[in-house]
Amino acid sequence: MRIASLTRRSGFLLGLCASLAFATAVFPVWAAQAAGAGSQDLLVLTNGDRLHGKLVKVVDGAVTFHTDALGDVKVSWADVQELQTAERFAVLDKTVKQRGKKNAGQIPVGTLHVENQTISVQPSAGAAPETTIPTKNAAYIVDQHTLDQQVFHQPNFFTGWNGAATAGATLIQATQNQYTESGSVGLVRVVPGVTWLNPRDRTSLDFSGSFGKISQPGTPTIKTAIFHADAERDEYFAARFFGLAQTAFDHNFAQGLALQSIFGGGIGFTAIKNVRDELDLKGTIQYESQQFLPIPPAPANPAQHLVGSTFSANYMGKFKLFSVAQELAFVPAYNNPRAYSANETDTITFPTYKNLGFTVGTLDSYLNDPPLSVPPTKRNSFQFTMGITYAIKSRY
Repeated sequence: MRIASLTRRSGFLLGLCASLAFATAVFPVWAAQAAGAGSQDLLVLTNGDRLHGKLVKVVDGAVTFHTDALGDVKVSWADVQELQTAERFAVLDKTVKQRGKKNAGQIPVGTLHVENQTISVQPSAGAAPETTIPTKNAAYIVDQHTLDQQVFHQPNFFTGWNGAATAGATLIQATQNQYTESGSVGLVRVVPGVTWLNPRDRTSLDFSGSFGKISQPGTPTIKTAIFHADAERDEYFAARFFGLAQTAFDHNFAQGLALQSIFGGGIGFTAIKNVRDELDLKGTIQYESQQFLPIPPAPANPAQHLVGSTFSANYMGKFKLFSVAQELAFVPAYNNPRAYSANETDTITFPTYKNLGFTVGTLDSYLNDPPLSVPPTKRNSFQFTMGITYAIKSRY
């Protein structure tokens, strides 16, 4: 009897301990789930579906809502019956011009309640009254952290760069030995790095070059070398107008140009800007130095010091199967009208796999006043390149 009683008591105690252990392990999970459910956003669709999760963003009428079960769900405002958020969001009205920090305080920020195609923005208690915006006017809706980061945060110099690096080569070994190497790197950084705010500044860096030799026993070696590097800083004083400072360096062995250096500044205007196309028009006042290679038996060519301008057009186009970059520039000299130049650069990139692509490009340069030589130096230089491109993407 005593043994049976002890056995029953031991079983009871073991069961009690197991129940307590189970409750201790499970209760925090239930509590966390309950707390999480209370802090989730709610999306009610016009077909009656109710989704619990998190509003990610709204871009031009496309609502992105994340749920654990379905991932990111994208719907239009027409499919939304009701939307409620637990976190604070900023609503950017497309009828109101956004100019970065200048009017950031005018952007309504708070929890959202959307119903009957109207967005109600409720700020914190004691703040300004509720703001209502028609859904058709809401160009962008982003969380407050993203807004603060893009408006008030200035990234360090090594972040936020985007662009591409291209490399190509040719090698021939026969009676004539020939090799050619070409490459380019183009980087640009726009602050802020989002399209729903007007840019404050833009920095661009470019380098391109090609070098080659053709050799054959008993004959002189033929060399080609074309290099270009430039940098530009733009400061926006309006949505499409900006002031700029730039510098550029060029070397073209085929035209006898040892080094051309340009230092200048001016203004620019963004004539076209949309999802697919962007066209910038620029004009500068600059100092230009041209130093030429000695080409015997012609006499030495003195360096030229010029005061002139650069009038340029830069186009970027993103299409379904490829992207296009084009630059046209005319460089007159006011103190020597003969010493003008012009160039055109065209690049087409075909994406292939992830960040890799295939690029073909041309560079057409014209130098109206080349150095004296025998035979005469040709004024026009044309170069065709192709190679593998790697897209560079860096976030803030």
